[in-house]
Parts: sequence; C-alpha cells; structure tokens
Amino acid sequence: MKIVVLDAYATNPGDLSWDFLEQFGHYIVYYRSTPEQAAARAFDCEVVLTNKTVLMAEQLSQMPKLRYVGLLSTGYNVVDVAYAKEHGITVTNIPSYSTEAVAQLTFALLLELTNQVGLHSTAVREGAWTSCPDFSFQKTPLVELQQKTFGIIGFGKIGQQVSKIAEAFGMRVLAHSDVPPPETAGSVEFVSLEELLRQSDVVSLHVPLTDATTGMVNADFLAKMKPSAFLLNTARGPVVDEAALAEALENGLIAGAGADVLSAEPPEAEHPLLNCKNCFVTPHIGWAGLETRRRLLAVCEENLRAFLEENPVNVVNP
Repeated sequence: MKIVVLDAYATNPGDLSWDFLEQFGHYIVYYRSTPEQAAARAFDCEVVLTNKTVLMAEQLSQMPKLRYVGLLSTGYNVVDVAYAKEHGITVTNIPSYSTEAVAQLTFALLLELTNQVGLHSTAVREGAWTSCPDFSFQKTPLVELQQKTFGIIGFGKIGQQVSKIAEAFGMRVLAHSDVPPPETAGSVEFVSLEELLRQSDVVSLHVPLTDATTGMVNADFLAKMKPSAFLLNTARGPVVDEAALAEALENGLIAGAGADVLSAEPPEAEHPLLNCKNCFVTPHIGWAGLETRRRLLAVCEENLRAFLEENPVNVVNP
C-alpha cells in the first residue's frame, strides 16, 4: 500500500517521526504541497494524510486508487467530504487532541494582556530598570483576574477546560452555548449572549466555524462589551469581523484582544490586527506543542489502523 503525507511541516517539523507508517506500507513525506501538486503526488496512493492541503473534487478525482484521507487536524473543511463519500473514500479527523493546549494558550494570551510580561522584560533588557529611581515601575496598567468575570462563548471540551482554569484564578464564569450544559459545569452560570457581553471582563470564543458563527463578533457585538473588557479568539478566525475589531480597539471600545487564529492564514502584511494597539496575535500555535502533536500522530496511527481493520473511527463522512 502507498501512503503520502502532503504537508508534514507544521505537524512534524522534524522533532517527531513518521516511521509508524512503515507498518502499513510504503510512505513518502512532503513538507508542503499545493493543490496542484497534491493530485500528482497522490495519483497512485491508497492513503493520503493532510492537514491544510486542499483536497476538493478536482484533486480527489485525479486519485483513482484513493481509499482513505486521514486529516492531521480536527477541522475537515479542506476536504470535499461529500465527494469522498460518493466515491467510497473514508475521511477521518483527529478530535479533542488539543483541548488542554488550546485552553493553556487562551490564558497565555490573557496574561499577556493583563501583565504584558514581554513588554516589561524588553524594558528591563533595554535598561529601564537599572536607570529607574524606584525599586519597581509599570509600563502599562496591570490587571488582577481575581473576582473578575470570565465569559465563555461555546461550551464544548475546550470551553469546559477554560472554565476550570478561570475558576482556579478565582474568576466568576459565565457561559453561553447552543447545546445543553453538561452536568460537570459546576458553578458556571449559563446566560444569554447579551448578558454575557454586558457582564464579562473577558470574553473568550470557543465555537466551531459555521454559517451561524461566521462574523458573529461584529461591531454590534463589540459595542455590547465593557470598555475595560478583553476579547480572546482561539476558535476560528472568520468568527471575528477583524476590521470591526481593529476599529473597536483603536477607538477604545474594548481594552484589548488576543488571537491565535485569523481569517486568512498566513495573513497579508496589511492585516488590520497586526499593528493594532493592545492586540496580541500568535501564529495559530495553540495546537503546536510537542506533546500535543505527539498525541495527534498517535491518534492518526490508530485512525489508520482502525480503517485497515475495517472498523473505522473518527469518520467525518459516514
């Protein structure tokens, strides 16, 4: 059996191994592939592994031997799953592998907004402390999280993990979700979206990207937040109208924002959030810790094994 990995670099830039694929057949690894290259590289393969390389009908139709697409991600919008199902191609994803890591990054962004460690560390390196007449100084206002209100929009596994961390900081947690709250929600208060925006000092997005959530954070949404509030997005970039967010930040309608995802990745140089005041943007790294990616590859291996044993799991096009 022939296996191809179309875009290995982000998942495994060299600190992990693809050798587990040897047990299943002959494999070849490409760091990156364009959609045009994908069709040629997978022409005679039965198994394709991909993260962000697009496999629409145009590409899939040029892979006559293809039986299985293993996504190296949770999202599966890069694959035409309807076409795959119609042509007997099983597509699987990697669910829930990055829950703890994304929750961790959510608070890394928040703590940068509240304490701005990077700014203060740079100031110290540049001599601001050695030349200071006082034992301490602050470059920006510092914010304590204790007794603040943390609002979570979307209460799936990541949202639930975020709520536990917020409670550990001594924060009151509000949540808004379209699905019934789990019994393990504890002291989390479920409220309407409007009430969450009105009360929250931090608003954190943990919703999937759907027609309903695309652009949900717009000018009206931001106008309902506290002027002192922070917005965090570790969900999907298109959930936020980024031009509206940039305008809100520049005009002081909210106090700051942190995002690990943008509507276009990588963004163009003139993206409105890249030079916006009090806005921290990281390059979609919530999933990228070594331990997290090792877990991803372990699930990838089990997905492929289950498929070959004719008992597929994590199928997104049943």
